[in-house]
Amino acid sequence: MSAGATSAIPVDAKTWDGVVTLHGRVEHLLARALQRRHGIGLSEFRALCRLSNAGDGELRMQELADLIGLNQSSVSRLVARLEDAGLTRRDMCPKDRRGVYTVITEEGRALQEKAAPTYQATLTEALDAASSDPGLGPLVALLRS
Repeated sequence: MSAGATSAIPVDAKTWDGVVTLHGRVEHLLARALQRRHGIGLSEFRALCRLSNAGDGELRMQELADLIGLNQSSVSRLVARLEDAGLTRRDMCPKDRRGVYTVITEEGRALQEKAAPTYQATLTEALDAASSDPGLGPLVALLRS
């Protein structure tokens, strides 16, 4: 490319870069607030949310992995941490003995309910802050519309 030429970033790439930047900022703030105020990681909180919203409070391990965007080995480690903390327990699928469920406990529900307002307030604050950034403001407005 010559010295006088400019490199134009394609619209899709520019938009995606904005999404990645916004995501990183928001995730960092959410993770920090949940850890500081409730002693729980962001992935753990999201797992508890998914479990508490499941009809019977249980999900197959692969289902949980898909819902929170983790691979099978990562979700296994996550569930082990939740079990060690008494927030979930494992159960076998009665129809398929190879199937493993993770089930939220009452302690897990209580922590999820206690941490949910922190998550929501931090999310709103993070998006409000990002909306004042000229590069991210239009993206935030689009997400909120």
